[in-house]
Amino acid sequence: MPATSKPRDQKQLLGKARSAKKDEFYTQLPDIERELKHYTEQFKGKVVYCNADDPRISNFFHYFSHNFERLGLKKLITTCYKNQERDLFSRHDSEQAIYLEYNGDKNDNRVPDPDEIGVHPLEGDGDFRSPECVALLKQADIVVTNPPFSLFREYITQLVEHDKKFLIVGNQNAITYKEVFSLIRDDKLWLGFGFKRNMAHFYSPYEASEWVEQEGDNVVRVSGVQWFTNLDLQKRHEELILYRSYNPDEYPTYDNYDGIEVANTVDIPMDYDGNMGVPITFLNKYNPEQFEIVGSFNAGAHGEELGATKTEAESKGKVLMWNGPVVNRKPIYKRIVIRRRSA
Repeated sequence: MPATSKPRDQKQLLGKARSAKKDEFYTQLPDIERELKHYTEQFKGKVVYCNADDPRISNFFHYFSHNFERLGLKKLITTCYKNQERDLFSRHDSEQAIYLEYNGDKNDNRVPDPDEIGVHPLEGDGDFRSPECVALLKQADIVVTNPPFSLFREYITQLVEHDKKFLIVGNQNAITYKEVFSLIRDDKLWLGFGFKRNMAHFYSPYEASEWVEQEGDNVVRVSGVQWFTNLDLQKRHEELILYRSYNPDEYPTYDNYDGIEVANTVDIPMDYDGNMGVPITFLNKYNPEQFEIVGSFNAGAHGEELGATKTEAESKGKVLMWNGPVVNRKPIYKRIVIRRRSA
């Protein structure tokens, strides 16, 4: 089915999800398989917890249960928030919140048969913050899921507080959240390999709207989606090849901050040792052994924390005072400030 509506920017998308309480975006199996293949050795002997998935339709449960022996898992647990619209998906026949527990194949057919999957009722609604779901979280070694867009800050804070390894789906704008960016800066969180063209195709009950683009029956396309993880991966250790030389005519300095503007990651100069503002997509190439992340540079508290001063900027015919990145009186989109590490 052709797209019928263009989504607005991702900040608006998240705001719409929050206000409408529309968080049912189910990751498709091919996207899960493409990402998980990079971490297979790290799952051996681990308890995996998927705590934001309806286990009756979750592709995360499908992937881990069908690859249980190949990955060498110890246990798989899946929970979800109680479904509020019973007719949303045909497989939903109960409002009872449940969790599934799978301990591996018992009859050597390498298939998770129904009688091998433990189905247990939950007393509450299955919210990941509830005491019984936190108790399940404490059993886990690695959490893998697609948490609610509207609760991403709270969700990732919980994982960090409980010192869990994780691989989760989120919107790329979460990079600039204070709670998330501090983890990235301190090398406690980074981006996974990612979705094709930075775009996810979710199974969802929502129809095309001003913030969701229709892809097909019950499938929507959402841009700016990333995998967030603290599992090690090879690309974090691959050095970004730099080939450009610094030239002040090609790399303007910010009007309100001691640093240069680098519009594209590929244009990072190989011979500049000061602060550089780069797009947030730089994090897809970030090697902590090659670069240091200094801070997040955008308007508001982030600009103040970085030491940027407010200055006049012109936007759409209006003059405003701006403490985000400004070049020649023009405001620039969100930047991450980096510095090359000494060789």
